[in-house]
Amino acid sequence: MKLSKKSEYGLRALLELTLADGTTTLQRHQIAERQRIPVEFLEQILLPLKRAGLLSSRRGMKGGYALIKRPEEITVGQVIRILDGPLAPISCVSKTAYQKCPDCPYANKAHCPVQQVMGPVRDAIADILDHHTLKDFAAGHRKGS
Repeated sequence: MKLSKKSEYGLRALLELTLADGTTTLQRHQIAERQRIPVEFLEQILLPLKRAGLLSSRRGMKGGYALIKRPEEITVGQVIRILDGPLAPISCVSKTAYQKCPDCPYANKAHCPVQQVMGPVRDAIADILDHHTLKDFAAGHRKGS
């Protein structure tokens, strides 16, 4: 698994919103400037996060974005799945978007050597990313500030 720029920027944008502690909304340009994210790309990232119910937005002079859920309720795994799709390295071991490999000679057999290795890889990735929240992210940022 390679983290895309979309997910990296999404996590950094959510970190910025987490650090705001829900006390204020942040405008796109504020998030973009603080996290060094191209503002045009940021809009493409914030929209799916809003559609997924993680963010709210308000228009106008005092508008901007804010977290809807508490930072301890949003996992890194959840954010990556929203922005990049399944965490599984191959689709035939995905728990959220399983697809049988059409060209695999083991697709109709009980045992697949590739799945045998990639299943535990998926589990390890998900175990780590689904147990780290935005609150954890922010705590690490505050310590290292």
